Amino acid sequence: MKCVKSTRTVLNELREDGWESMLGNVHVFCEKHDIVELDMEEAYVNPKKRRQVTGITTKHHYQLDCFNGVFDWLVQELNCRFSEASSNLLVLSAALSPRDSFRDFNLDNLMSLAKLYPEDFNSGDLRDLDKDLRLYIADVRTDDSFSSIATITELSKKMVQTRRHIMYPLFYRLLKLVIVFPIATATVERCFSAMKLVKTDLHSRLNDDSLSDDVICYVEKEEMEKVTNDQVVEYFMARRKRFY
Repeated sequence: MKCVKSTRTVLNELREDGWESMLGNVHVFCEKHDIVELDMEEAYVNPKKRRQVTGITTKHHYQLDCFNGVFDWLVQELNCRFSEASSNLLVLSAALSPRDSFRDFNLDNLMSLAKLYPEDFNSGDLRDLDKDLRLYIADVRTDDSFSSIATITELSKKMVQTRRHIMYPLFYRLLKLVIVFPIATATVERCFSAMKLVKTDLHSRLNDDSLSDDVICYVEKEEMEKVTNDQVVEYFMARRKRFY
């Protein structure tokens, strides 16, 4: 999340202060390759509609519409992928990390994380989870078999191997929810990204079922590669017989 925050900062700095530097690089490039430069103070002419009066200068078009527009789009994409809710969830989940003898363990963060799943933790579960977490951290920090664990996936396996998933059932429930979270998030993001590519103007009249099938084929490319042409032919031949 620190990387995401620093990326936002750098993008904003480039948007505000990077135009002159980029324009200087363009000037050097044009001189080196004998390219005629545009006069930035002249009226901008839309190459697709040359007779239309734009009312803006060439500098306005390239700086505000193009240069700033690209950075605005990048920041918007970043905010969509790392919204405030998902970012908060990732930060709270970090408290489960077993690295360096559970250095990042934080009772308050884990309780806040559990409150985000009201269907899995009611008020009574939350009260018991507080006790579960205190006993759990005191236990695993004194057990050498947990000292070399680096990921929450390894932690979940070790919990089962040592039967601590039975001793601390509420903690283990929270752990399973966090393990599933990255997969669910990635799948949703992939589907949204695929939707932008699949649902084009030519596909605007597809019904929901057909559009869903197209998105699944695009997202699950590895699975689709396992399907052979012969299987497809046999499938459609079998469907064809139904109409006779």
